[in-house]
Amino acid sequence: MSKRTEISELGEFGLIERLREQIEIYHDTTIKGVGDDAAVIDCGDSYRVVTTDLLVEGVHFDLSYCPLKHLGFKAVAVNVSDVAAMNAVPKEITVSIALSNRFSVEAVEELYQGIQLAAKHYNVDLIGGDTTASRSGLVISITALGETTKESVVYRSGAKVNDIICVTGDLGGALMGLQVLEREKQVFLANPDMRPDLDKYAYITSRQLRPDARMDIVHELRDLGVVPSSMMDISDGLASELFHISKASGVGVTIYEDKLPIDKETYDVAVEFNMDPVTAVLNGGEDYELLFTISPSNYAKLEKHPDIHFIGHVNAPEEGKQLVTKSGTAVPLKAQGWKHF
Repeated sequence: MSKRTEISELGEFGLIERLREQIEIYHDTTIKGVGDDAAVIDCGDSYRVVTTDLLVEGVHFDLSYCPLKHLGFKAVAVNVSDVAAMNAVPKEITVSIALSNRFSVEAVEELYQGIQLAAKHYNVDLIGGDTTASRSGLVISITALGETTKESVVYRSGAKVNDIICVTGDLGGALMGLQVLEREKQVFLANPDMRPDLDKYAYITSRQLRPDARMDIVHELRDLGVVPSSMMDISDGLASELFHISKASGVGVTIYEDKLPIDKETYDVAVEFNMDPVTAVLNGGEDYELLFTISPSNYAKLEKHPDIHFIGHVNAPEEGKQLVTKSGTAVPLKAQGWKHF
């Protein structure tokens, strides 16, 4: 009898790695296949990047508190974020959806209003897709295509010892927004007459429901003449993404607790939920900020940028991955990001 291996034994990335070992590349135009934020294809004078994300009802979103228009926007944004992580500019998207019969034409139109708002916001063309039936719920699959010069493409694998580790924006907000939305849903289910109290959580709930890919940073880096040595978007949590860069680049990393960017609302809500705010920053997913490394020679160009934070440095692999606490103690960095299986 053949052995049965549960997917949960491998986890998402273990499963991807196992399948990746069986993949053969047949064309020399495929510059990068599985293993980065997007695939890279040689188109002669430039590179095209291609990425796909799947959003499944009940796994990635809950329509009891996620408006369809926001969902449409988010579905595009998470793909554009992967394009941004390759230091590329998005050009086109395809949209495929699977629908159950509980969705009306008007509901689908509302979803597509969000998709079209995002297409306008990111200046991308919606060029096709597919529509089919679903027996369970709503499934959205979007593929984004982007473009970059051969000199500007950035992978996870380029980080070098002494590089500076940078992140954009603030972190942990999407996770705490999700905690609030889930709590208010339970309150509503227990008493449908109760009105959800979300006004004081406007920032973190928007971080969860309608994230914005950081294409502004990609354009600003180009204007400043800075090409990161490695880059990822933060979809599964800062610590998890640092592990990916560390593995792909063959390096260690050191980050500093007092340098981690957190919004006051995120901090206060973490305390309200009896959660360590640093845990929210390190392990909260879906912020869709950019994590990247730069050569020390580029530091002066970004030093005064109001939305880029320098949180640590790249070190030799034998030094490992560590977090230096506010008290100055170095502790092993742990990745406890989102687990799909």
